[in-house]
Amino acid sequence: MYAIVEIAGQQFKVVKDQKVFVHRLQTEEGKQVAFDNVLLIGDGDNVTVCAPAIDGAQVGAKVLKHLKGDKVIVFKKKRRKGYRKKNGHRQSLTEIIIESIAASGAKKAAKVEKKAEPKKAEPKVEVAAPKAEAKPAKKEEATQDLSSLTVAELREMAKAKEITGYSSMKKAELIDALS
Repeated sequence: MYAIVEIAGQQFKVVKDQKVFVHRLQTEEGKQVAFDNVLLIGDGDNVTVCAPAIDGAQVGAKVLKHLKGDKVIVFKKKRRKGYRKKNGHRQSLTEIIIESIAASGAKKAAKVEKKAEPKKAEPKVEVAAPKAEAKPAKKEEATQDLSSLTVAELREMAKAKEITGYSSMKKAELIDALS
């Protein structure tokens, strides 16, 4: 039985008890890892393919060690200019051993997603104030409502109110003219 699984952005064909070098994983040595993004499972003549991944399929592995790959020399040169740069690179790798391939019945790993919390409405406190101060507050609310609109919507409103020169106005100018 073999599987094609996506691990750390790369696809690998794996079988049970195979050692694989993958890009560095954020897991400690000796810990178990499960990969849910199984693209293909082959068991003899039976081949299961799904797009994008097979539901319930899972590949279990154990992290053996973290290491660095062979050194790669990066040499840049521009002829007749005296420009030469020599750099080396060693890729950070993780060695894993495939322990199990489950075709179905495996539970998906729970993904932790942080959602933006909706803003809570602040309680309105009404204070008895002169009417002269109440009007600017309404103007600010109208300005905030207008700022959420697009420029095209603001231009339509200006056209309806018969404001001249609205086609060359910017968003802030349109909001001032409409409020």
